[in-house]
Amino acid sequence: MSDATSSCLFCRILRGEIPSRKVYEDDYVYAFEDIDPKAPTHVLVIPKKHFSGLNHATGQDAELIGRCHLAAAEIARQRDIEKGYRTVLNVGPESGQSVFHLHVHLIGGRKLAWPPG
Repeated sequence: MSDATSSCLFCRILRGEIPSRKVYEDDYVYAFEDIDPKAPTHVLVIPKKHFSGLNHATGQDAELIGRCHLAAAEIARQRDIEKGYRTVLNVGPESGQSVFHLHVHLIGGRKLAWPPG
């Protein structure tokens, strides 16, 4: 295990070292409730493969990033929020990214304003 994955919060969640409220899992991604939700639905969808963010993804990661978004769409269907939800990828510290393991925020269940923060 690399140093990055041994200390990564989301990798530790994947290994079961830190509890989470799982809402979805398949062979490629894991989704759980955000501990500081910004809407009635605020789920984080993470790939089971560690990479720090979209800015470190390669062409080989394209399918995995797509799977994260498709999992978010499935969760949105399950929660009946298909009339409006947002998927967000924060990239880098200036965007608000605080955990450096790529993750998609699924936010919905209320009217969302534009532009966001």
